[in-house]
Amino acid sequence: MEYKPTLKERYFKEIVPALSKEFNYKSVMQVPRLEKIVINQGVGEAVADKKVIEVAQNELTAIAGQKAVQTFSRKDISNFKLRRDMPIGVRVTLRRDRMYEFLEKLIAAALPRIRDFRGVSSKFDGRGNYTLGITEQIIFPEIDIDKINKILGMEISFVTTAPTDEEGFALLREFGIPFRKR
Repeated sequence: MEYKPTLKERYFKEIVPALSKEFNYKSVMQVPRLEKIVINQGVGEAVADKKVIEVAQNELTAIAGQKAVQTFSRKDISNFKLRRDMPIGVRVTLRRDRMYEFLEKLIAAALPRIRDFRGVSSKFDGRGNYTLGITEQIIFPEIDIDKINKILGMEISFVTTAPTDEEGFALLREFGIPFRKR
């Protein structure tokens, strides 16, 4: 038997019918779906210390289950001691099964570990996409707190096919992302 992530099966069995009923879609293809999850980590300290970027890359690779790539500066900014093509961050783009596995891990394991957690904000970008900012990478179970020398934050962007924020919100709510009460 072939492996399928739990959230992927739930999407087809429960979420698609629920959203079809809520928004009166005529076709299954109209139902919004999650296209990709992009995890981005800006590491400004990498300008002074090159090892920080490698540590961040290894941590993000462990969190995502897929190799993270470095991002480079596009221009010189003398006030920040920044030169063109210097590594200043890491990112990884998840699609298909890995995307669903990461989303499940985020909802079930990582978000509940945030101190004083009351839900995530429900601010979308106007096109049905959502970006979640996380201040500490230590909420993920793959990160060993004893080996951390720098606390780094990250942005997790959920890119959907939803045409409106309302439909994108409904899709992510059905997946189980704990939004604050509006």
